[in-house]
Amino acid sequence: MANGKMSLHLIRRKTVNAVMLSLTGFCTFIATGTLLYILGYLFVHGGKNLSWDFFTKLPAPVGETGGGMANAILGSAKLLALAMVIGVPIGFLGGVYLAEFGGNTFAYLVRYVTDLLNGVPSIVIGIFAYTLVVLPQGHFSTMAGGLALSIMMIPIAIRSSEEFLRAVPLALREGAMALGASKSKAILTVVIPAAKNGIMTGIMLNLARVAGETAPLIFTSLGNRFWSPGWEQPTASLPVMIYTYALGPYEDWHQQAWAAGFVLLTLILAVNIVARFILSRQAHVSR
Repeated sequence: MANGKMSLHLIRRKTVNAVMLSLTGFCTFIATGTLLYILGYLFVHGGKNLSWDFFTKLPAPVGETGGGMANAILGSAKLLALAMVIGVPIGFLGGVYLAEFGGNTFAYLVRYVTDLLNGVPSIVIGIFAYTLVVLPQGHFSTMAGGLALSIMMIPIAIRSSEEFLRAVPLALREGAMALGASKSKAILTVVIPAAKNGIMTGIMLNLARVAGETAPLIFTSLGNRFWSPGWEQPTASLPVMIYTYALGPYEDWHQQAWAAGFVLLTLILAVNIVARFILSRQAHVSR
């Protein structure tokens, strides 16, 4: 009788295990298949429309075929560079404070506000930057667009920097201070170098996160069909060009929107792959 109950219990466990394994495998297939389908769809519709002109020429006049998005590629690079210059140092230093000095009520409030800011819709941040920069200046600008993206980067940079710094073993801190280093020197010379790969990974993923944002740029940098020197003029960007061309009435615009979408997704995917590689390498070294 006891053997019969054990046999039934074993059969039930194997059945549940097979069902759950099949379910998780199916869900994994759906998630992976969706990504591959999107990549394949963009490759079919966008890859065939890529050409050297796309990367080197300005957009053609309205109604004419041809041209490229060289100004949008450069504009996106300028916006992301400005966002990194503003957002990454603020986020990184905030993360250092929370990880190394943040054990009080103020630190709790900073974490809470950071999480709230991370959940604010991007269009609201665009409206905020529009009110803060565009309205006082009286015109759209690269500076306003970079500021909007930097605001989106700050909360992610704070939380990712904090987590990677907290992951550094306490023994390294204690060892540095036992050798006579002050807390600040221990942080600068031991803790931050130990967490640098993880922090770099967080920054790269953060950059990939904001690279495809459109709504904030519509309210701030707007767009430009020509080159945009300096930081005080409206500038084109790939996300806004995709939005504009996809809604346009011309078939050539639609084809270029597909090509721009493929380029943007490929760049974001490449950044994610490099970031994951750096993170996995750090995990391997730490073992």
